[in-house]
Amino acid sequence: MELKEIFGSLPFGISSFEAVKHMLFECAAKKRLPENAKSIITVLFPYYLGEEYYENSNISRYAVSADYHITASEMLNKFTQKLKCLYPENSFEAFIDNSPLPEVFCAVNAGLGVFGKNRLFINEEYGSWVFLGEIVTDREFDIQNKEISLCSGCNKCIEACPTRALGENGVNKDLCLSHLSQKKGELSEEVIQKMAQYNCAWGCDICQKSCPMNKLAKVTPIKEFFETARPTVKAGDPVEGRAFAWRGQKTIDRNINAINYNNP
Repeated sequence: MELKEIFGSLPFGISSFEAVKHMLFECAAKKRLPENAKSIITVLFPYYLGEEYYENSNISRYAVSADYHITASEMLNKFTQKLKCLYPENSFEAFIDNSPLPEVFCAVNAGLGVFGKNRLFINEEYGSWVFLGEIVTDREFDIQNKEISLCSGCNKCIEACPTRALGENGVNKDLCLSHLSQKKGELSEEVIQKMAQYNCAWGCDICQKSCPMNKLAKVTPIKEFFETARPTVKAGDPVEGRAFAWRGQKTIDRNINAINYNNP
């Protein structure tokens, strides 16, 4: 069985663990890294559904379908089990989101795409509308290890950002509308006005929508993302099973009520 048979229609690439071992983040998941790790298999989970699915949406596109942590994790764990059966002498550990790995670097290093000026990963076929997952193993696969490449540098994402959070030096989280929508406590009037103006009750996709590499993005081949799509959220809607559940009911309800108050 070839790796392509395991991952099916999902894009994947392989990079060396050696290239990132000095860049690891300190987190509990770091303990799960295989001893003598050699290869990182990065898998892309596209989530773009097509523009018709986002009409009147008031949340970021990544949160429209059921919590990607659940869907993508289940798929990644199945891939990992297949690899363990195929190579029983080796160790394989799956990581998604809560990962000690610099995920965007791994994806670019594996030849799957480029760094955007908004610091997001961008794939040629699916744009930046992808989740990243990794499988780390002590097996030495054929390594891509591409040179780290950047997007075309058109600056459209920087120009489109409504709070000027993007610049040549990266992202200022204190200004990022997506980051601010996820904070607890009271929001400033200025932030509320911006959220209302762009109908952002959770997250923000403005920089991604402006990116030329997203204009012809393919829709996802993952049927679960279509089956669970709910583009609009109302105050009081249960948060269980949604990508914003980790922040709790109060935060998303606060945002929705603020937007509705400012958009009577």
